[in-house]
Amino acid sequence: MPGGRLNQQERQQIALGLGDGLAYAEIARRLDRPTSTITREVMRNGGPTAYRADLAHRATEHRAHRRRQATPRGPQAPAAAHGRDPGAVHEYEEVFTTLLMQQGLPKMMSRVLTCLFTTDAGSLTASELVQRLQVSPASVSKAVAFLETQGLILRERDERRRERYYVDNNVWYQSMVAAARNNTQLAEIARQGVGVLGSGTPAADRLEGIARFLDFVGESIYRAAEQAREILYTSPSVGPDQGRAS
Repeated sequence: MPGGRLNQQERQQIALGLGDGLAYAEIARRLDRPTSTITREVMRNGGPTAYRADLAHRATEHRAHRRRQATPRGPQAPAAAHGRDPGAVHEYEEVFTTLLMQQGLPKMMSRVLTCLFTTDAGSLTASELVQRLQVSPASVSKAVAFLETQGLILRERDERRRERYYVDNNVWYQSMVAAARNNTQLAEIARQGVGVLGSGTPAADRLEGIARFLDFVGESIYRAAEQAREILYTSPSVGPDQGRAS
């Protein structure tokens, strides 16, 4: 599998693939590239409907030139621990950030959340986030305030009275429960339509099928979330069954 940056010819192939309605995975297969590389390339350059190979290539060259010329603001971010490859870590963080952005989270909020998820400490202060992300304190302040209101991060004071921000594993459980609740509400609205449109009519039958489907999916999500909740707090070296036994 080739490494390094995408070249202009590959970007043209990406544009053609998007024009043909191909999925990112299929475009990646044809170029012998990771799907994450294609996803990140498209999302950073206008998205699937606005991607243009020539503009994407120029933008990438400009970003690379700017990084070479830029002088770091403040202390450098700490070196990667545990013998990790810094390049691979950065690549993974970009993939994670891109995924969060695809799900509707703004870019800076996505970067902060990714940083918190991938730090060994499990929590970071605002100044540590500024140092790691090489952004302004105002940007971090705005991001953590938004994430906190959404229940995606929590804050606490450490022994030095500094505020630290951390991600609570329980947020994934709450997210699944919220998804199940949304499905239940949609099912209720669909069933209201059955009464309005007249039971037995094609439109009402369609809505009843939707309601039954959403009921089943919602109940399945909630049941799975309840059954799997303890996995969030179980060490990977201890299986779920072992965790229940203890």
